[in-house]
Amino acid sequence: MKNILITGSNGQLGSEIKDRAEQYPQLNFFFTDIEELDLTNRNAVEHFFKLNKIDACINCAAYTAVDKAEDERELSLLVNSEAVKILSQVSSVHGAFLIHISTDYVFDGRNFKPYTETDPPSPDSYYGLTKLRGEEAVFAFCNKAVIVRTSWLYSTYGNNFVKTMIRLGKEKEQLGVVVDQIGTPTYAGDLASALLEIIVKHDNSNINEIYHFSNEGAISWYDFAKTIMQEANLNCKVNPIESKDFLAKANRPFYSVLNKAKIKSDFAIEIPYWLDSLKIVINKLI
Repeated sequence: MKNILITGSNGQLGSEIKDRAEQYPQLNFFFTDIEELDLTNRNAVEHFFKLNKIDACINCAAYTAVDKAEDERELSLLVNSEAVKILSQVSSVHGAFLIHISTDYVFDGRNFKPYTETDPPSPDSYYGLTKLRGEEAVFAFCNKAVIVRTSWLYSTYGNNFVKTMIRLGKEKEQLGVVVDQIGTPTYAGDLASALLEIIVKHDNSNINEIYHFSNEGAISWYDFAKTIMQEANLNCKVNPIESKDFLAKANRPFYSVLNKAKIKSDFAIEIPYWLDSLKIVINKLI
């Protein structure tokens, strides 16, 4: 039986992995968050790996406040880069397989076709920069690691766009949502299932690969918001606005659709269409 460490397990993705753990009786899970394991404390991480004989780790821990990262630079870098460096080093020492979650924000969003894993990163926000530094740390210090980039994550857990839209849809008669940013919503439950499949199918050999995962399809935030209102039977009118009219500290990618061909091919993973997954989550929420 493999011992699997899940960090950041109280977040959206970690919570969805918890929900699926019993489907994998061959895996023994250790679910931790900051209270149980401080990833910025190398001695604590080292002790945890040694004590529990960790075979693999899915790192769901991250600083994700995109706008606040512009001001809280030291903290965001600590969590998204320095902590990842420690986790990568300790994983390497113990021969553990590391899966690290990254983001579409490592790209500047100026592409005209879905980003592949070989496209050069060029973050346009400090949050994106810290996540890129985390990616670099993984491959610099761990020779048995996979980075999975994702986008527009949501679920029934935590704070996310879908839950915010449903709340605002009940409170307001109308609201404005940006129409000139295109990407793909990702149900954290679908990502969780994909990550667990990678854990099961990895043969313990050395690996340094990047993969992209989001649901299938592409949409603007405006169209996403309108669909949420429709599926949740809310009468709130959604108005299209441009990014320049939406005041935010951090720049967002205008186009951040991810190409998923590699992960589908290497791990035989089927990825649901974004609307199908959205309907599942809204049914759970309402």
